[in-house]
Amino acid sequence: MTQGEKTRFGSYSLHASQLPRPVASLTMGPPAPSTNSRFFPLSSSVTPMRVTTFSLGLATIVVAACSTGRPVGSTMRSAAVPAPVASPLVAISAEPRELLPDEQVEQVLNRLSFGARPGDADKVRAMGVDRWIATQLQPDRIDDAAADQLVSEYQTLHESTSDLVETFRQVQQARRREQMQLRNEGDTASKRDARREALANDPQLRDLARKAQKIVGDVQSAKLARAVVSERQLDEVMVDFWENHFSVYSGKGQTRLFLASYDRDVIRPHALGKFRDLLEAVAKSPAMLFFLDNWQSAADSLHPTLASARQPVRRYGGGLRPNFGRFPRTVGAAAPAPQRRARGLNENYARELMELHTLGVDGGYTQKDVIEVARALTGWTMNPRNGEFVFRPEMHDAGEKIVLGHKLKAGQGIEDGEQVLDIVAHHPSTARFITTKLVRHFVSDTAPAPVVNRCSAVFSKTDGDIRETMRCIVTSPEFFSRAAYRVKVKTPFEVVASALRAMNAQPDTTPRTAQLVARLGQPIFGRQTPDGWPDRGDAWMNTGAILNRINFGLALAAGRVPGATLTTWPYASSLRGESRSAQVDGVIKSILGGQSSPETRSILMSGENPLVGKLATADSSGSDIMDNPMSDDMANERPRQAGKAVAKNGRPRPNAASPLNRPVNLEGLAQVVGLALGSPEFQRR
Repeated sequence: MTQGEKTRFGSYSLHASQLPRPVASLTMGPPAPSTNSRFFPLSSSVTPMRVTTFSLGLATIVVAACSTGRPVGSTMRSAAVPAPVASPLVAISAEPRELLPDEQVEQVLNRLSFGARPGDADKVRAMGVDRWIATQLQPDRIDDAAADQLVSEYQTLHESTSDLVETFRQVQQARRREQMQLRNEGDTASKRDARREALANDPQLRDLARKAQKIVGDVQSAKLARAVVSERQLDEVMVDFWENHFSVYSGKGQTRLFLASYDRDVIRPHALGKFRDLLEAVAKSPAMLFFLDNWQSAADSLHPTLASARQPVRRYGGGLRPNFGRFPRTVGAAAPAPQRRARGLNENYARELMELHTLGVDGGYTQKDVIEVARALTGWTMNPRNGEFVFRPEMHDAGEKIVLGHKLKAGQGIEDGEQVLDIVAHHPSTARFITTKLVRHFVSDTAPAPVVNRCSAVFSKTDGDIRETMRCIVTSPEFFSRAAYRVKVKTPFEVVASALRAMNAQPDTTPRTAQLVARLGQPIFGRQTPDGWPDRGDAWMNTGAILNRINFGLALAAGRVPGATLTTWPYASSLRGESRSAQVDGVIKSILGGQSSPETRSILMSGENPLVGKLATADSSGSDIMDNPMSDDMANERPRQAGKAVAKNGRPRPNAASPLNRPVNLEGLAQVVGLALGSPEFQRR
C-alpha cells in the first residue's frame, strides 16, 4: 500500500510494525487463560517448556530419505501408503530469533501454509515449530488421504492428455463441418453459430463439449481445493510458487488441454526435488512447448539439420565430405512428421529460459546466447495428437554452438538441449536468481542479502536441491525476524485459500470459488505474459483491490461463498450469544492470531466499513457470480476468463466491474467475522 493510499484510507492502513506485540512469556505452549479462554479451549496435551533469551533455531535435522531428486520420467508420487514420520532430531542453535514463540507459530502457518485452520496453531505448538518445518519438508511422509479423495472427484484431471486432445479435436471438427455446410447453403454463420448448430444436432457431441469446457475449470478448482484441505501445506505452497515461476497461460490455443498434466506430472513431482530435474520436466512439457512456441522451432536455412547430415555431401573437386555422424532416431512417442511447414527458429522459449526461469535478466547472457540456446533446442517438440514430448532430428540445428562460453560440438541431437539445461541450471546466476525469488516469497519483498547469500551457496553445493535450499531459508534468523513478520501482502489466491481455511470451509469442487480468485485479480493459470504474477505487495494494494477484499470477507461471512458458513466455524456457537466486545476478542484471537491494531479493533466494534463511501461510486453492473456459476452449455468454445477483472497485460484491473464491488449488509457475529477477514492484518502473511 502506497503512502498516498495510507493517507486516503486513514486508520485502515496498517504496517506490520504497528501490530501490538504479545507480552513475552517464559514458557512455550498455551498462553495464560484470558477472560475469553472459555470460548477457545486449548489443547491440554501441550507441555510447556522453558526458553532462554533466544528462541530455538534449527541447526541439524536428521531425517530418513534425504532428497535425491526425481527422474524426469517420473509422473506421480508413489501410491504406496506413506511411512510414518520419523521423529527428527532438532538441535538448539545459537542463532537468536526475534519473534516470540507464539509469533513463530503464526509465522510458519502464514508463510509455509495457506493460513491456519482452527486448531492448527495448537498442533504446531505441541509438535514444536522446528519439528513441524522438518515434517513439512518431507511431504511424501504425510498422509494426505482427504486431499487425494477430493481430487479423485475431478473427471478431467485423470484423463490422459491424448483423450483430452481427442475430445477437443472431435468438437472442433464438428464445428468446421457444420460451418462448411452452412456456408454451402449460403448461410454466412459465425464460428459460434456453427458450433451451436453442431451441438444441437448431436447429443453425444454435447457431452464431449461439456467435458472440454470443464478442463480449465477442474484444474483451477482442484488447485484451490488442495490448498484448502491438504495436510502437505508447504508442498502446496511450493507447487503454487513453481507454477507461477514457470507460468503458462490457459487462454492461448490448446495450452488448456495440457494444464492437468502440467500440474500433475511436471510441477508436483519436482516441487521439492532437484531444480535441474524440474527444469527439464518443464522444458519437455507440452504446456510450455506450446505456450512459448518451441514445438514449432526448427533450424533455419543457414544451418544444417540432422536430416541433411544423413546424406554425404560432395566436396569441390570430387570426393565425399563425411557427415556429422550417425543420424539419431526420433526420441519420444512415435508420430508422423508435422504436415505444417516449419516456421524456422523461434527464440521465445530460449529467451524466457534464461531471463525468467534460470539466470535472470542480469544473469550475464547476451542476445547471441539467446540465439544459440534457441538453436540447441530446435527439434524439441511434441506429438500434437497426444501431447507427448518428441525430439525430431529433421528439425534440429546440427551445427556447432557456443552457449555462455561452453562449446556444443556439431552433429549432436537432443544432447544439445540437455547440455544447455545443465549449463544454465548450474550457473552461479541461477543459484542467486532462484534463491532471491524464494527469499522474496517466503521472507520479505526486499529479499535480505545475507540470507540470499547463505542459501544460494546451499543451492550450489547441493546441486540445486530445492528442499535443502528451502530448509536454509525457512530456518534462518531473517525468516523469524521482526522485520519479516506480517509484511508480505497476500495474493488473491492466498486471500481466498486462507479465508476458507480460517473458516474451516468445506472444499468447493465447482469452478465458482476459483472464479472468485479471478474476480480479485488473479485468474488461476490466467497470466497472459510468461513472467508470472507479481510477488510484491505494491502490485496488489490499491483502492479497488482493498474494496474487493473487504467485500469478499463480508460475502464469505454471509454464506455466499460455497462451502463456507458460520456453521462450519467451530467457534461460532460459543460466541454467538456473547457481547460485542467478547465477540471481537474471540474473532481477533481465532482469525487474526490474537493481534490487531487499535484501529482494527475499533472497526470491528463499530461494524462500520471504512470504505463504505467508495461503494456509492463503484461499478456494480456485474451480476453476482454466486447466482451465475459457469454454465455447462458450451455456447462459447473459449474458456471463460475473468472478463474485465484483469487488463490485457494480465495485471489486476483496480476498479473492474465485479459482484465484489457491491456491499453486503451483515449484523452481529457475521459482521465481525467478515470485517476481520477484510482487515489489514488478515491481508498480510
